[in-house]
Amino acid sequence: MSDQLKKGLEGVLVAESSLSYIDGDAGKLVYRGYDIEDLARNASFEEVLYLLWNGELPTEEELAEFADGLAEEQAIDQGVVDTLETLAAQGERPMAALRTGVSMLSASEPEADADPEDLDAARRKGRRIVAKIPTILGAYDRLRRDEEPLDPDPSLSYAGNFLYMLTGEQPTAVAEETFDMALTLHADHGLNASTFTAMVIGSTYADVYSSLTGGVGALSGPLHGGANQDVIETLLELDESGKDPLAWVKEQTEQGRRIPGWGHRVYNVKDPRANILEAKLQDLSEESGETKWLDYTATIERFLTEEKGLPEKGIAPNVDYYSGAVYYQLGIPIDMYTPIFAMARCGGWLAHVLEYQDDNRLIRPRGSYVGPESRTVTPIDER
Repeated sequence: MSDQLKKGLEGVLVAESSLSYIDGDAGKLVYRGYDIEDLARNASFEEVLYLLWNGELPTEEELAEFADGLAEEQAIDQGVVDTLETLAAQGERPMAALRTGVSMLSASEPEADADPEDLDAARRKGRRIVAKIPTILGAYDRLRRDEEPLDPDPSLSYAGNFLYMLTGEQPTAVAEETFDMALTLHADHGLNASTFTAMVIGSTYADVYSSLTGGVGALSGPLHGGANQDVIETLLELDESGKDPLAWVKEQTEQGRRIPGWGHRVYNVKDPRANILEAKLQDLSEESGETKWLDYTATIERFLTEEKGLPEKGIAPNVDYYSGAVYYQLGIPIDMYTPIFAMARCGGWLAHVLEYQDDNRLIRPRGSYVGPESRTVTPIDER
């Protein structure tokens, strides 16, 4: 048994998985053998969920049945809505509201008494959670704007339905396709912090509500899920300055400022997901006629690449660098960006929990004790 300390478990193998593979040097992300660009451009998010949960892409008939099953589970109980209304009135953060909402869903779970080791029941429970997260988020955002939540529209896709419940308007084809692709790009990414959290909880055979609530909690931390919000806030700062973007980024970097959305714990080259969202940002810009966000990101990327040489140092744009601007173009509130990340990743969390439980072993690492030794208790009246 090794006593070598690996802070953050960096480089430590803790599980085998057939779900996703990352090559950080080549800039490659694969779900169950499919390249992420192939999936994002040629499969819907529903198809990707099916792939992650079942190992294969669905046939047309299987997809229709699967999508109908998700649509049937989208509604949330009035008790959840009432709690969201209370949280909205108190100004709760959207990620915290989502955490509470996901946890509350277990109260109406029809298979609450299922055997903890019944993976088919766990999959059905997880499907219910994944189906309801867009409804929770759409309801919460509308409630905090003093608007009535909208019922899910089962005729819309998973991505389209969320945009509808958020804005009250049917999304354009470009908007729906873009958001669908964004969900696919965020669906899974190896054993990141939130996925590992969900797996640790799942290894105890706690129910999937506990596992996925834990995933939401882990994702809420600023070192994991909030970078896309940082990116758009930086771009808004640039926009409000009224300065030329090239002059602005030169000024900021000369002052030692780090531009968010650059660098990744795994990728040493440009994140493959960033390339895809860059193209969709261009599509959104062309449709809306508003090109400044595309201009800002392109100018900054060109400067940091050509003038600062960051990619040569292993620091390149990650998915958040473009997702922030994409979500802003879609009209999504800034503090909803991380909850959207959770909505996309929840299916991946479930897939990892089920995969791990299929050959389960309680996750129990060791810690290296560095405290004092051989102490004795002094009577309290002598301390």
